[in-house]
Amino acid sequence: MDAPILLLASASAFVGSHFLLSHPLRRPLVGALGDKGFLAVYSLVAFATLGAMAWAYPKTPESVPFWSVGDGMWVLATILMLVASILLLGSLVRNPAMPGATNAASAQAHGVYGITRHPMLWAFAIWGGVHILVYPVTRNIIVAVAIIVLSLVGAALQDRKKRTLDPQAWSAWEARTSYWPFAAIVQGRARFGAFGAHALGGGIVLWLLATWAHIPMAGRAAGIWRWLG
Repeated sequence: MDAPILLLASASAFVGSHFLLSHPLRRPLVGALGDKGFLAVYSLVAFATLGAMAWAYPKTPESVPFWSVGDGMWVLATILMLVASILLLGSLVRNPAMPGATNAASAQAHGVYGITRHPMLWAFAIWGGVHILVYPVTRNIIVAVAIIVLSLVGAALQDRKKRTLDPQAWSAWEARTSYWPFAAIVQGRARFGAFGAHALGGGIVLWLLATWAHIPMAGRAAGIWRWLG
């Protein structure tokens, strides 16, 4: 199988298997294999499909970029990645959507949760969009689109699943928050602000380190390092 076809197939398998195993197949597999057995199968499939993507990506020839990327796009990308970093770090504390969390009924809709009730998944989606924006070649778009679909469709499916498992608490959380960023703030159901140090400070540190890491890992500067280097 040619590398580009394998990359597309493995990206599709990575996303599709995640949805299948997390939702319609989860209950029957847990019933048949138990929690640990299901986790083993889930991890094996995830690593296999992710490994196939990682193998096929560098072997897929780099296409001609679909558009030219100037400083304006890099400025936008740099700002968006800072936002994504803050959302990601902020999501690690008191997130009702995290596995095992039980604080949906009492969680406060401010900080990153005032922006969206799925800050982690929107951070990954923004990452995907930014990488399409500044590196518009076929192989990168395939991987980035897979991450975006996995994140945003996954967030919607997560809402549906949580609503079924804990309708009272999750419905109350949905009433105070929004799937789409800033929608609840615009509608007056949440407030902007009250970002913790873990979100702002941690997000800035992550943003600086992650964008700097493009230099040794990808051989090109990203973020503010494009102008500071």
